[in-house]
Amino acid sequence: MSNQAKILVVDDEPAIRRLLSAGLTRVGYRVVEAGSARDALTAVQIDKPEAVLLDLGLPDRDGLELVPLLKAAGASVLVVSARDATEQKVTALDLGADDYVTKPFDTEEVLARIRTALRHRLSAEAEMPVVRIGAIEIDLGARLVRKGGEEVHLTPKEFGFLAELAKHPGKVVTHSQLLRTVWGPGHERDVEYLRVAARGVRRKLEDDPAMPSAIRNEPGVGYRLMA
Repeated sequence: MSNQAKILVVDDEPAIRRLLSAGLTRVGYRVVEAGSARDALTAVQIDKPEAVLLDLGLPDRDGLELVPLLKAAGASVLVVSARDATEQKVTALDLGADDYVTKPFDTEEVLARIRTALRHRLSAEAEMPVVRIGAIEIDLGARLVRKGGEEVHLTPKEFGFLAELAKHPGKVVTHSQLLRTVWGPGHERDVEYLRVAARGVRRKLEDDPAMPSAIRNEPGVGYRLMA
């Protein structure tokens, strides 16, 4: 059996990573491992996994902070943690986690929940539209951007910024909504992040970045993708 999907296992305990990796590999998944939040964020950008198994007790950062960042990078997130308090589970799910499994866990149950998350992911991607603005084509399901038929490489944050606008074509998306969705809770005031992302996207997609026609700034409010 070969699933081909790539799974990132994030846990600071090597024994847990080995256990999960062995089970995943056995049924055909490709596996990437990370023992810290920093390594996890690097891996999700380089390896682009479809799903992440995330421990919350990481040595350099609380795993809850990673949930919206991993989701913004396009991955399904399944928390696998010893924290069994209801409020921890609710917080993780509110932040965007797709599922929550408490330790000690049954490997077969984890595998079943991964299969469910990936099925939901495929179903959601099939329903996501391709948005076209002139020569620009934004394929939300495939996470691809093209201009004049040629693929354009965007950073994860640039794509997240553009994708959020593409989900609401013609409408203003506020600074706080963009920051909360793409950068995660707690970043609602970091408007400079948006300016950097907007400059990068315009430089790569606009015919004249100094006179943008596709991505409009609504001063003090947000951004709009012109329909």
